[in-house]
Amino acid sequence: MGKKKISTVEETDKKTAVEAVVLETAGATAISTAPVKVKGKRVDSGVLCVESTYNNTKLTLTDIKGATLAWSSSGSLGFKGAKKGTPFAAAKVGETLATKAQTFGVKEVRVVVKGVGSGRESAIRGFISKGINLTTISDMTPVPHNGPKPPKPRRT
Repeated sequence: MGKKKISTVEETDKKTAVEAVVLETAGATAISTAPVKVKGKRVDSGVLCVESTYNNTKLTLTDIKGATLAWSSSGSLGFKGAKKGTPFAAAKVGETLATKAQTFGVKEVRVVVKGVGSGRESAIRGFISKGINLTTISDMTPVPHNGPKPPKPRRT
C-alpha cells in the first residue's frame, strides 16, 4: 500500500478550492482532485466540546454563542469497533478538527469536556498541536446523584 501526499492547494475562487492528492502505489502514481469548501465565516475564538465515551470520541467546534462550526468523530474518520475509543483515534480527531478550525481563522478556544473515556486528554493535545491556543478547560461530565430506584432482585 502506498503513501498519500498532499501536493498543492489551489484556490479557484473564495468558495471552493481544489486539492490534489498524489497516490503512490508500487511505483505508479495517480492524481485525484477533490473540491474543498472554504467557509466565508471568520471566527477569532470558539468553544471546543469534547464528548469522550468508552466507545467513541466526538469533538464539536462552536462559536461563542453556541452555533456549530465543525465537528468530527472517531467513527467518521474510519475507525471501527473497539479502536474508536482509543487515545490514538481521539488524537487524530483533534488534529482533523484543528485543520478545519484554521480555515475559520480560530486563534483560541475554550474547552468543555464531557464523559469518562480514554480519549479526553489526547483529543485536546491533538487539537492544540496545530497551533491553536487554549484559554480554559472545564469538565462538565454529568454525575448522577443517586438517580432512579434500581429494579427488584429476581425471584428464583
